[in-house]
Amino acid sequence: MLNKYARAFFTRVLTPFATFLIRRGVSPDTVTLLGTAGVVAGALVFYPMGEFFWGTVVITLFVFSDLVDGNMARQLGRSSRWGAFLDSTLDRVADGAIFGGFALWYAGGGDDIALCAVSIFCLASGQVVSYTKARGESIGLPVAVNGLVERAERLVISLVAAGLAGLHKFGVPGIQYLLPIALWIVAVGSLVTLIQRVVTVRRESAEAEAGAAEPGAVESGAAESAAAESATPESAAVEEKQKSQEQGSEAAK
Repeated sequence: MLNKYARAFFTRVLTPFATFLIRRGVSPDTVTLLGTAGVVAGALVFYPMGEFFWGTVVITLFVFSDLVDGNMARQLGRSSRWGAFLDSTLDRVADGAIFGGFALWYAGGGDDIALCAVSIFCLASGQVVSYTKARGESIGLPVAVNGLVERAERLVISLVAAGLAGLHKFGVPGIQYLLPIALWIVAVGSLVTLIQRVVTVRRESAEAEAGAAEPGAVESGAAESAAAESATPESAAVEEKQKSQEQGSEAAK
């Protein structure tokens, strides 16, 4: 949902920065690697200690590398399968680190096994949601569905809630409950999105198989039509003559 609108907006905003990096000789792959490293460090260093505000600040500084590297590749005309593969793979690493950081906090200092389990579910379901689309496309299906909670939604909901929850250490009362609420929202939304994609792949697969079966029937009908058309006027005349001869023989009897 957010991918459709927010991505285009931030791409325009970050274009000058992407141009600046290109002029400094920085490659898109370097931006991808550094961005992922920053997100992983912010999530796995700060979140397990309960430092949600500063962890979110660090992650936010690096998370937009996902848009910057693609912008750079387009400007350089270097968009490639390798770049798309690297970007997609490291996105999964970054997502895993974020929700893994939440899980480590609730398994330790946060002391909440239920929320630890919810964090792990968010991590796993996010990976599977991405896999269903990639796998569907790999077998030739478009997977044309905008899920309820895709990667952009997962990140925005989780990071905003984590950053605000971190303000509890600055004396803001009651705000720490935003993160548990956000994790439950992401968990339920991810489950709905997974179901949406599975149903879509099921429908598109059935349509593709039905479409593949139709040409056989069409070819069979075409063959019959061709056989009928192959009967020339000369062969029709011969058949008529044979019938007349048979009728004359019957009359003679």
